[in-house]
Amino acid sequence: MIKVKIEKEKSIQRIVIKGHAMYDEMGKDIVCAGVSAIITTTINGILKINSSLISYQVESGYIEIKVCQESEIVNILLENMIDLLIELRKKYKKNIKIEEVAL
Repeated sequence: MIKVKIEKEKSIQRIVIKGHAMYDEMGKDIVCAGVSAIITTTINGILKINSSLISYQVESGYIEIKVCQESEIVNILLENMIDLLIELRKKYKKNIKIEEVAL
């Protein structure tokens, strides 16, 4: 299962994505591919605007995004990313869990 943890104060401060969807075997898992595409597109979009707005770490089965400078555009893009993951979760409830934590 992919677990998404969103840490918020007034806006998103940190997002941690862990695990694998286990929908299908590696290389054929459409849920993992969808999650990866959504997250990669969001990170790349923010970095193109201003590379100092976020920091991120990517490892096998793990992605962490930290907001370094609060910005309306960063918050909009991260909220959009979460909305897309929620939409994906509607179809694949057994493969994606999303949790929001107030700081």
